[in-house]
Amino acid sequence: MSWFTLKKRLAIPTKQAGPEEPITTIIQQAISSSDFSHYQLLTPSRSVWLSFYHTLVDKDSLHEELIKKLQSNPFSTLEEIKTFVTLGTLQLSSDAKQVSDALMRGHVCLQLEECDPLCLLIPIPTDTKRDISIPEVEFSVVGPKESFVESLDVNIFLVRKRIPVPELRTTEFIIGNLSRSRVCVLYIESIANEENVRTMIQRVSDIQFDQVIDSSFINQMIEDNSLSPFPQFIDTERPDRVAAALSEGKVIVLVDGSPQAITGPTTLIEFFAAFEDYFMSWHIASVLRSIRLFSVWFSIFATPLYVSVLTYHAEIVPQDLLATIILSRSAIPFPPILEALFLEVTIELLREAGARLPTKVGQTIGIVGGIVIGTAAVEAGLTSNILLIIVALAALASFTTPVYRMGNTIRLLRFPFIIAAQLWGLIALSVLFCFLLIHLLTLSSLGRPYLAPLYPPRLADFKDAFYRLPFNFQSERPQQLQTKKSKRFNAKKAKKKKDIDEGL
Repeated sequence: MSWFTLKKRLAIPTKQAGPEEPITTIIQQAISSSDFSHYQLLTPSRSVWLSFYHTLVDKDSLHEELIKKLQSNPFSTLEEIKTFVTLGTLQLSSDAKQVSDALMRGHVCLQLEECDPLCLLIPIPTDTKRDISIPEVEFSVVGPKESFVESLDVNIFLVRKRIPVPELRTTEFIIGNLSRSRVCVLYIESIANEENVRTMIQRVSDIQFDQVIDSSFINQMIEDNSLSPFPQFIDTERPDRVAAALSEGKVIVLVDGSPQAITGPTTLIEFFAAFEDYFMSWHIASVLRSIRLFSVWFSIFATPLYVSVLTYHAEIVPQDLLATIILSRSAIPFPPILEALFLEVTIELLREAGARLPTKVGQTIGIVGGIVIGTAAVEAGLTSNILLIIVALAALASFTTPVYRMGNTIRLLRFPFIIAAQLWGLIALSVLFCFLLIHLLTLSSLGRPYLAPLYPPRLADFKDAFYRLPFNFQSERPQQLQTKKSKRFNAKKAKKKKDIDEGL
């Protein structure tokens, strides 16, 4: 990481300025930094003093738009300088804390005299934002190909471009004593529930942490239950998904320096609904969503069921299949729990190694390593080929979850169920599932039920839960959001199809 990037991320002043301190003290403290410039500029009218961090300002704009104009235009006061320098919003200030914060944001402090208590703050921040690219995590074959970047202003532009209405409100905060990160809360005032907006703003503004670098920090700090392994907010890199969430009445959080947006409140079902579902016919989308939900259950319970059945309930296996299982395990000296844990840990090691290595090397390790280790484990008598197939299918099923954080939760849940299956078989699995269900029932997202529309039951919201109905059937926003405007459009008019007149 370059010094410029680190300086911009941390924005650490030498000392926290107070309103009682003079501007001269702040400048003298900053001079000890090697990238701080403080010098006298001679112009035909009079001399001025410029103070700025040259790693944070745009040097071309500094020379072309400020220094040249100061040398070519007559002036005697700071107010006169504001008439011919057109670099954003210029501010007169004598507040030392405001001057300190402005210097760390790429402003130039201009004084008529070196000890002048009043200065002119001129914004000339350097532009180092990444170009807008295609989504990498939430890639879709059809649909828009834009994703968020690390610039907060660019991300807000991407959202406003899709929702060009004045009701889209933004509320900005500065979070972190060291990072001084810009955090913005977005919502549509005419739609979003005021209680949801107030709750989100309160949680963001109450954050007490010295360094907030990414939106994932905010995500963990504003969750209703930070001890739960289940994510209670969806983070997304797609502006179109954020625009759709805003139109439903949700609240969005954007963080400067992070390409991910936080959306809430959310429900458990939404973590298994890919946004690509809305770019294809509702029949296909419903089938694919059902496959994902089935994959979740299979990923969690496939291996535990294998362990519990072979350990306690072999009588429920058909005779023909039982003979095949016994034959495959005839040379294995370990109980089912050990061979299951061996394969599960091996899969997790391969997955983690593939994620940490470079892309091409990681793909090779994942494919070749899985084949080689799996074949060698079966031939060495460490595991049965049937369990190898089950574990491989369970690993593939966990990859179908569209949201990465929920996919990690699914991976974690398998292990306590495997251990419970070894202790008491199917009874333990049933008891542990009841505890899991109770935990989900008590969870909430921004104060809203996490298991909606299942509990509390909201039949109207089932139109976009386990399956997706056509758009003309989705005339109302989700009931659990309790929005100001429940209607999206007139359902009767949407169902009417007009034909071209015969005379045309």
